[in-house]
Amino acid sequence: MSSTSQCRVCGGTVNEFFDFGRQPLSDAFLEPDVDLDGEFFFRLATGLCADCTMVQLMEEVPRDRMFHEAYPYHSSGSAYMRSHFEGLAKRLLTTELTGDDPFVVEVGCNDGVMLRTLAESGVRHLGVEPSGGVADVAAAKGIRVRKSFFEESTAREIRAADGPADVIYAANTLCHIPYIGSILTGVRALLAPTGVFVFEDPYLGDIVERASFDQIYDEHFFFFTARSVQQMAQRHDLELVDVERLPVHGGEVRYTLAIAGARTPTPAVADLLAEERARGLADRATLDGFGERVLRIRDDLTALLRRLRAEGKRVVGYGATAKSATVTNFCGIGPDLVSTVVDTTPAKQNRLTPGAHIPVVDAAAFADPYPDYALLFAWNHADEIQAKEQGFRAAGGRWIRYVPEVRID
Repeated sequence: MSSTSQCRVCGGTVNEFFDFGRQPLSDAFLEPDVDLDGEFFFRLATGLCADCTMVQLMEEVPRDRMFHEAYPYHSSGSAYMRSHFEGLAKRLLTTELTGDDPFVVEVGCNDGVMLRTLAESGVRHLGVEPSGGVADVAAAKGIRVRKSFFEESTAREIRAADGPADVIYAANTLCHIPYIGSILTGVRALLAPTGVFVFEDPYLGDIVERASFDQIYDEHFFFFTARSVQQMAQRHDLELVDVERLPVHGGEVRYTLAIAGARTPTPAVADLLAEERARGLADRATLDGFGERVLRIRDDLTALLRRLRAEGKRVVGYGATAKSATVTNFCGIGPDLVSTVVDTTPAKQNRLTPGAHIPVVDAAAFADPYPDYALLFAWNHADEIQAKEQGFRAAGGRWIRYVPEVRID
């Protein structure tokens, strides 16, 4: 049964449009025979605010359950993403960080992949990171890190100690934070008069277009569009002044906010707003159509995996990603259909995937021996992975993809 909730941005009514059912914490990989009884589950459902058009989760998972000392994701794990963040840092050095003694703050700096380039260039910086393990990795690289969640009180303390920020940056972080009002009030308090808040997150337009439903999981609370970000910014004396489409993580947008009136919005803002209107991204009918495609993918994927099992084929998963939790639990995929998941992250290896309890093994096991099929959970890194795993294809292996539809490559 669909339900309503209160919008975490504007207080309006959020109307549910899709329910993924009972889901675990997406990054809570379990020790066999130890953690299974205490596993945390919640209802994963999405809704649309009737007033500000923000798409968001209907239920919030407590933040300390998701982001903690043992949080396993490292931004530096992908060579492509390292290049992405280094490129942004170099751009900021020639655009926003050219004044005397510029100061940059990154919200959710993870292992310091972006700040490292700025630190090596002598830029005054601070990373704010609540997940202690990855914060320690950043600190070991020479990054100045504060182990805490970013909110209004944090921002005011930083301003008092370090002065205003010329750039506040966040990558794949802002969409994680339900208490968004405190964040933006803090951003407004910390920004220099001509400073910018730059953040990049998964784009609802790409999720809808590609039916990439696995972008929806506990850590992703908001699903932004230019329109909903514009509405959100205006509530905090901020203004959306630029947008940039990004190919990373299955499609993102980099949004730039400034203090209202401080900068002239670029034409890209009006262009993306017009495109969203034409596509009906804020229309319930569009989101219902997305839901229908998701159900079709679920049915096609499970039918394929059951057929391969009946034929005696071995299927393994590739990439123990956070988003794979949505796929396995929503589709009912367990070790009977996918025997193991290979992953390069030591913290995930020799554990079980959340909810579905599929064993996670070292990526070296992928070729020992190669399976018949590999279900590509890390599809957003497909080019990088397939270039690395050419031996799998040469041995007759086939990739199973499910975005934007189920197919065998």
